[in-house]
Order: sequence, then structure tokens, then C-alpha cells
Amino acid sequence: MAQAAAVAKPPTPPRRRRASATPRRLPYLLIAPAGLLMLGFIAYPVISVFYYSLQNYNPTKPWRNGYAGLDNFVHLFTEDPLFWDTLVFSAKWVVVEVGLQLMFGLALALIVNQTFVGRGIGRALVFSPWAVSGVLTSAIWVLLYNSQTGITRYLADMGIGEYGTSWLSDTSTVFSAVVVADLWRGVPFFAILILADLQSVSKDLYEAAEVDGASRFQQFMYITLPHLKDAIILSTLLRAVWEFNNVDLLYTLTGGGPAGVTTTLPLYIANTSVDAHDFGYASALTTVAFVILLFCSMVYLRLSKFGGESK
Repeated sequence: MAQAAAVAKPPTPPRRRRASATPRRLPYLLIAPAGLLMLGFIAYPVISVFYYSLQNYNPTKPWRNGYAGLDNFVHLFTEDPLFWDTLVFSAKWVVVEVGLQLMFGLALALIVNQTFVGRGIGRALVFSPWAVSGVLTSAIWVLLYNSQTGITRYLADMGIGEYGTSWLSDTSTVFSAVVVADLWRGVPFFAILILADLQSVSKDLYEAAEVDGASRFQQFMYITLPHLKDAIILSTLLRAVWEFNNVDLLYTLTGGGPAGVTTTLPLYIANTSVDAHDFGYASALTTVAFVILLFCSMVYLRLSKFGGESK
């Protein structure tokens, strides 16, 4: 009987081997070195800025170095008129630049999205300024605005203006001059992003709209713009952050002058740290600028409903 029961007992199924955790973790292990390097290059500067914002740190005056608490921030908000002046100019600079770059970039994207002879060359010419570095762009516009050999001399030869006029030295023209210089570099950024999104719009939508009698303007308002919503929101946010932190162009063209009228907050931070060697106060300014950018970015994305469906 015992032998019969033993024979009738079904065989025990083989145990399944546990899947090794190593293959699942392998991608993370491979990117871990690069991730740690990026974290170090990003986290350490941010933490050090927050730390030095609470310190009096000036290498040229070591006897004054030490813990300052919130003194730098109190001085910044209550006793430093340059902070408010540069913040107001930074806001003006960002609004004007981003608004004009978006308008011209959208227009260029719509133009080069059409079919015409030489479209490839036209696109290359439109996008080429974006490939030029900031330093080289600054050098080009310094030469163009030179009072002896630049635009103003040729205008004076035609009887427009006077010889020796410098648009970068006149408080009434310097803002317009630097705006035009930065437009040349910034417009292609919007044109590239918007054109890439335009090419994904189905032509069937436009054909159906034409059948229904919609005009070009109506097609643009009800088909093109809703489709470009997320691309416009993202590009304006990125460009606003870059324009707020713009230092190279303004520093090369005007140095923040004349009379400090083109000094942005980041340029003021650079002058405070590099020229005055007051790294503690410059870190406090940087911390405030970081908080302002973070807050404005969150509010902008919230109000614009980025990623949501267009009504």
C-alpha cells in the first residue's frame, strides 16, 4: 500500500530560479558615474552659493570674513537701490526680448515652412545666427556699432545723423541697439522650435478648413496656434530664463553702461563678485535671483496650463 501511495504521488514541480536583479539594475549602474558627476557639478555650486550667501566673504579683506546670517539679504532688500534698478531693467529686458523674438521667430517659421525654390538655403540662412557663439556675436555687433567704421558712419555719409555718433554711448539709443543685436541671435531659436512643431500639423486639417470656407487667418487662429501652444510655452520659458541670465552680450557691448542703464541683475552679480570680490553679497544676490526665476517659472507654467489640452 505504501509503495502504491508513493507511486501515485505527483512529482514535485521544479523550483523556478529567481530572476537575477543584476540585469534590471545594469542600466542604472552604467549611468551612475555620469549621474554622480552631473550631481556634483550641479549640487555643489548650488549648495556653496547658499552657504556663502550667509557669509561675509571677500578674499581681499579676510579680516571681515565670517558668518553674517541674514545681513546680506537685509542689506539687499532695504539698503541697495542698485538691486531694484537692475531687477526692473532685467524684467524689461526679458519681456521686450522674448516678446520680439517670439513674434519674429513665429513669422520666420511660417515663411520657411512654405514650399518655394531655395527653401533649404533659406532655412540655413535663417538658422545660421543661432550657431554663432555669444562672444563672436558680441564681437560682430561691436564692429557694426563702431562710431568710426560701423553703421553710423555709413549713415552719416548718406546724410543721416552725424559723424562720430555712438549708439552704445547714448542713453536714449543704447537699449534699442542692444535689443537689435540680441534679436539677431535669439530669433532663430524660436524659428527652429516652432518650425519643427509646424511640420507635424496634418495637412488634412487645413484642407478640411478650406472646404468649410475658413480664411488663412482663421486657419492660423484655430489650427496653427492651438497646435503650437506647448512649443510656444516651452520656448518662451527657456528663452526667458536665458535672457534673464544674459551677461556676455551686454557685458561686451556696454559693460552695463552708460550710467548703468543696461545693467541686468546677473551682470550686477558678476560685477559684485569679479570686480568687487564680494562673493558673500554676490551669493545672496544669486540666491534671490534663483528664487525669483523658480517662482516665475512655476507661476508661468501653472497659468499657461503647459501640457494640457487646448480648448
